[in-house]
Amino acid sequence: MAPRNIKTSNPSIAMFRFTLGTDQSIGPKDLQSIWVRASQLPDVSVGCVAGQRPEDKATYSLYATQSLEGLAEVETRLRRLLDERNLRVALLCVHAGVR
Repeated sequence: MAPRNIKTSNPSIAMFRFTLGTDQSIGPKDLQSIWVRASQLPDVSVGCVAGQRPEDKATYSLYATQSLEGLAEVETRLRRLLDERNLRVALLCVHAGVR
């Protein structure tokens, strides 16, 4: 996926951010599908921002409403789903909601 900004359609906050391994990418539809499955919510969104320099990796963001519960379980599902696609991620939970 060519890095770009993807607008969110509802008042969501970033729950997770990650970068992918060198020469890896994922399209917005595939990422959205993974995030829906991991969060178990139908109304979530995703985003991707290019690095400031060409050699910098893109940063992907996963958004949901602040009421998303069970972040530890969501993170486990997310890691499993990304791993199933052979995507190497450096994942950071950026919202310390209910864990």
